[in-house]
Amino acid sequence: MEFALASGIGVLTACGVYLLLRARSFDVILGLTLLSYATNLLIFVSGRPVIGKPPVLREGVAGTLANYSDPLPQALVLTAIVIAFAMTAVVIVVAMRSRTDNRSDHVDGHEPEAGEAER
Repeated sequence: MEFALASGIGVLTACGVYLLLRARSFDVILGLTLLSYATNLLIFVSGRPVIGKPPVLREGVAGTLANYSDPLPQALVLTAIVIAFAMTAVVIVVAMRSRTDNRSDHVDGHEPEAGEAER
């Protein structure tokens, strides 16, 4: 199971970095989104989630981590999801405005000409 999660985090990170290095704003936004998914998964897995154990204290059960799941990574991931959603919305609005102003989806604001690409 650990290998599958580590592989998933690695694939999400690699795809996110690849998309961040592209020259189109939409690709950059998708890359940032994939990187935020990878980060959320890494934070969640770092808390060692336990199946069948509650994150909230119960009456009559000792308050140790042997009896409970750690609630901190879950809270951090929920907060990160909200922040990532808000930042994605802001970046999409900025990209839409840039496309309207420059008439291009290119990150630099203009399409490279045939001679520029060869240099």
